[in-house]
Amino acid sequence: MTTGRQDPGGGQLRAGHADRERVIETLKDAFAHGRLSKDEFDERAGRALVARTGAGLAALTADLPPGPPAQSAPGPAAPPAPARAGRPLARAAAASAGCLVVMTAAGWAARLADPGPAPSPYQPFAFPLVLIAFLALIAALGTLAFGLAAALERRHARRAPRQVTTT
Repeated sequence: MTTGRQDPGGGQLRAGHADRERVIETLKDAFAHGRLSKDEFDERAGRALVARTGAGLAALTADLPPGPPAQSAPGPAAPPAPARAGRPLARAAAASAGCLVVMTAAGWAARLADPGPAPSPYQPFAFPLVLIAFLALIAALGTLAFGLAAALERRHARRAPRQVTTT
């Protein structure tokens, strides 16, 4: 593990993935606190990903002042995700129902636009309305399928054993 390792060779030890991730997190914090511009962050993060030694990584954050103490101290866990992110199937069902309402309205409007053998001034609108109804049906089915897939993926992720990572 690379956490807390001392480098007696003046930073010439090879940098590991965890080292790069720590530097990128430091750069993200600096960007979030306005100490780096977006261009500077992008450039330094790119250099962090290809750095080979600890000295190369240290040079990317050497000119950054330390963050505020309140930010560096471990605080309470992050608040839970918003309620709307927690129910993908319910959101998909609601969106699918909206598409079905559009489909029904377009179908009725198409039927009114083309009443049959009698000529109607709205007859040219019948085909586009039928097309809208068909596309709304496809959108409803697709939305429901993606919502179901998201719900199953979320359920699978909850059942998977949690991996403990130490940094």
